[in-house]
This record gives sequence, structure tokens and C-alpha cells, in this order.
Amino acid sequence: MTRERDQIVEERAMVKNQRHAEKSEAMPNQKSLVRIEDRIKFLNRQEKEIKLDIATLLKSHPELKQRVNNICTIPGVGELTAVTVLAETNGFELIRNKKQLTSYAGFDVKEKQSGTSIKGKPRISKRGNRHLRKSMHLPSLSSVKYNQSHKDLYVRLVSKSGIKMKALIAVQRKMLELIFVIDKNQNP
Repeated sequence: MTRERDQIVEERAMVKNQRHAEKSEAMPNQKSLVRIEDRIKFLNRQEKEIKLDIATLLKSHPELKQRVNNICTIPGVGELTAVTVLAETNGFELIRNKKQLTSYAGFDVKEKQSGTSIKGKPRISKRGNRHLRKSMHLPSLSSVKYNQSHKDLYVRLVSKSGIKMKALIAVQRKMLELIFVIDKNQNP
């Protein structure tokens, strides 16, 4: 359901771009604009239905609801993010440690080097689950604002490298590891 919601959100963004393009024309077609507005309303309705389905699912499974509530105690992490992380990792069923989790998500660092002649910049591998990485982006932005330890990490890395996205990805990795630890210990 979380992936279906992501697809609907992406489709709605695409339709809104079409609406903007249509409005920007010299002579916009009013019937096309009405159809586009109807599609946007339809997609909004579908997203609300999916959110209700997720809430219903959580109500019918109290142990899952408790896990989500524990994860939501992290500043910046909401119910949708917690559900997405649990869904994409299958409830951390096959994940034994934090290193395995970061590798599964694609937050592990890969270095490009060949002897002494070729040395590239280290980057994240991005070989893992892109839905998991995507779900951690907005919570990390919020966490940098409101969680002091993540804020300190972000400021330290930005002052060291000057690259904000690099620091934000480090915060995302740290938050994902924190979600894993909180879920495994089963306490907020």
C-alpha cells in the first residue's frame, strides 16, 4: 500500500505539471483544464483511501501498531514513514545488524580506487531499496531541525565537507539505524 501511495503521489505531481503547462499556454483549453482538475481530485481521493486502509490495518494488528508507535517516538518520524520502513524491510525479519540494514537500503559507502593511479570520491552505493531511501528523506530534514544530536551531526559534516546532501544522507542512515534499534529493543 505504501508503494501504491508513492505511485499516486508521483502521478499527481505529473498531472499538476500538465495543468501548469496547460495554463501557461497562450490559449488554454478550458475543457482540458476541467479534466485535469478532475484527475487531481481523483488522485487525492485515492491517496486518502490508501491512508485510511493503512490506519485500518494498524488498528486490526495491535502488535504492529505498538511497533509503529515506538518508532514514531523519534523526532521527525511519522506514522507513514514507520509503516514504510517496516513494510520495505519485512519487519526487519531477515536483518541481523545495522550494517546489513544500511547495505540493504543502499546507504553503504563505495569507494572507487585502483592502486595508486585512480582514486574517486566515496559515494553511497544506491544498490539497495530505493523506496527505503526515499522514505527517509523528509524525516531527515525534519530531524535536522528538531533533534539536537542529528543537528550536531549535520552541522559537523557540512562544516567539514561543505556538502549539505552528504550530511543529510548521513543523518538518514543514522535515523534508519535508530529505527532498527528501537524496533528490536521494543521500547520508545
